[in-house]
Amino acid sequence: MKYSVIGTRPIRHDGADKVTGRAIYGADFQMAGLLRGFILRSPHSHARIKSIDTSKAAALPGVHAVITAKDFPEVDGKKMVDLGEGLMPLAYARGNVLASDKVLYRGHAVAAVAAVNEHIAEDAARLIEVEYEVLPCVLTAPEAMLPGAPLLHEDLTTKELGKDSGTVSNIADHIQFSIGDISAGFAQADVVVEREFNTATVHQGYIEPHNATVLWNNDGRISIWCSTQGSFVVRDATAGILDIPVSQIKVTPMEIGGGFGGKIPVYLEPVAALLSKKSGRPVKILMPRQAVFEATGPTPGSYMKVKIGAKQDGTITAAQAYLAFEAGAYPGAMVVPGAMTAFAAYNLTNVLIDGYDVVVNKPSTAAYRAPGAPNSAFATESVIDELALKLNLDPIDFRLKNAAKEGTRRADGPRYPRIGCIEVLEAMKNSDHYKSPLVGPNRGRGVAIGFWFNIGFPSSCTLNVTADGSVNLIEGSTDIGGSRTSIAMQAAEVLGLRAEDIHPSIVDTDSIGFTAVTGGSRTTFATGWAAYEAAQDVVRQMKERAAKLWAVAPDTVTAEQGIYKSNGHTIGFKELAARISETGGPIVGRAAVDPRGAGGSFAGSIVDVEIDPETGKTTILRFTCVQDAGRAIHPAYVEGQMQGGSVQGIGWALNEEYFMNADGRMMNSSFLDYRMPTALDVPMIETIIVEVPNPGHPFGVRGVGEANIIPPQAAIANAITHAIGMRMTRLPMNPPAIMEAIWCQKSLSPLS
Repeated sequence: MKYSVIGTRPIRHDGADKVTGRAIYGADFQMAGLLRGFILRSPHSHARIKSIDTSKAAALPGVHAVITAKDFPEVDGKKMVDLGEGLMPLAYARGNVLASDKVLYRGHAVAAVAAVNEHIAEDAARLIEVEYEVLPCVLTAPEAMLPGAPLLHEDLTTKELGKDSGTVSNIADHIQFSIGDISAGFAQADVVVEREFNTATVHQGYIEPHNATVLWNNDGRISIWCSTQGSFVVRDATAGILDIPVSQIKVTPMEIGGGFGGKIPVYLEPVAALLSKKSGRPVKILMPRQAVFEATGPTPGSYMKVKIGAKQDGTITAAQAYLAFEAGAYPGAMVVPGAMTAFAAYNLTNVLIDGYDVVVNKPSTAAYRAPGAPNSAFATESVIDELALKLNLDPIDFRLKNAAKEGTRRADGPRYPRIGCIEVLEAMKNSDHYKSPLVGPNRGRGVAIGFWFNIGFPSSCTLNVTADGSVNLIEGSTDIGGSRTSIAMQAAEVLGLRAEDIHPSIVDTDSIGFTAVTGGSRTTFATGWAAYEAAQDVVRQMKERAAKLWAVAPDTVTAEQGIYKSNGHTIGFKELAARISETGGPIVGRAAVDPRGAGGSFAGSIVDVEIDPETGKTTILRFTCVQDAGRAIHPAYVEGQMQGGSVQGIGWALNEEYFMNADGRMMNSSFLDYRMPTALDVPMIETIIVEVPNPGHPFGVRGVGEANIIPPQAAIANAITHAIGMRMTRLPMNPPAIMEAIWCQKSLSPLS
């Protein structure tokens, strides 16, 4: 279908403010009487809190409030609170905000101070005396799963395949997905490959640190200004933690300097609220960079085993995965989506996936762009590559033979509607990159694919038609990657206007209907759908106004590309808007949706590397990302998402990790030591957009923010394997790891 706005590349609506520095981020917010907060954090990764003495801090001149976990109201700790991408017991949510009886990771918040400036607040926090009983720590899933391992939670019992086992352990949950009979499947295989894999904890690496400013007013209303991926998540989670009605909280989302899933949970807002209540003044807390690394949610580290069998002709007969993911201090290791997507790119008849959610003495994990999927895909796609090699098949042809298609059932249950897995693989195979030769020593080429299912969830939108024919769009989805414009473009397409005629605003929680988190690749899909429906509401009302103007029946009026016609009468949208005051007054289009048609997206990576055999340094020579966008609303934004996810995948593959000592201390908690890629480390990321429209969306939209980070790690591992002759099974594949593999290669057979 031909569109006039969708598929074009207008300038983003927020671009001028951001490039000129006028955009207001959370740290920029100021108000009269503002105090500054500082949080005291644990120096231990696991310890019992025996006592906290805040008297010296409270006596310091300039200090207005000091709080601990005892300042929280008493509530039922088993009550669940929605943290944006899943429910968590209130006791855990509160415990992560301020520790009560135990600290469970280094950096765990223990107490907080509000003072006239940040320096006094920090000095006061250091005067708080905490007596700890240091306990043994566990830092990896296999270690935490051992019998007799130190327990993080004495009341945590393992949920075994959906039922409470009653067994107290560090294993919060064991889930399982299965299809067919894997024993019979492996018996049919001519070749079977089984490997073990490990991935380190990594951080989202957003530039802007966490922040929150809160005013607990005299009338009991709480106003929050913060950088968040979900203002309603902040409202609801804070209300739950403080045991107050959601109607008493208004959250105003500020501009956000990156999130990637890491700015969904609340860390500061309930603390700042209590400090404000106690001091009677607004309180701002800015999180230092070290605290961002040590106390906010990174990815789960993981231990995995994957086994896949195939016939000589390349037909996969069985696939099995064991996934043990680190949840950090509290359950929620993202192992469920990791298991859902592990073999999701393939049409398989015999599958068994076991996933374990394991608590360890690290910060509680949070989403990071397709959470869990990059871990499992690293293992799965590495084994797929090895199978193709053993079967002497082209790695893309092998994947095409077994690719998921419409009607394929995933191991977790759903059958696919129309999907673009095959089209992505064909685009990879036909790309200039894949067709070009790769010559030279110590060089290798790798490919991999990945899937992310996307989500729907509720969204609301309001459109106000102005007398000059422009439209003010009001919505509640935090804009991280240009969603203001992609949402506005969908409204413009319906109304027959230019994208520039739509003026989008992201407003507070009192000013728009409930809108779920900006995450799960849902925003352009779901809030865009709300804009589509609100625009349809505007068109309906505009038809009625035209009918009134011409004295004709409303059902005789047609609208196409902003032109309204009936019985020889014609009027444009802007001309009609100029006359709304004489035809009945303001026109406001409204919509609230909870769409169920999320289509999922497939992405693939092709990467060429060169390895320095003397140092183990990996140079990315060329990188191509291919992704099914369904319908690329704004192709430049789609390309930006693809490039961004690919670069993050490169960092995850080659350098990034939480480097922990034996006591659970992160030794590289700064941007200087936490090695993220810079422009000098990556080539220009080539992009190929595939468009297989999603039948579950009016414009065919598929979310594109996440699938692109899934295949890079495996593709790079496969490329390095082909360059040095040794299979890489651990992330990151940094120079020491590669040198170790090269030294092993000298004493072992290739690819052993």
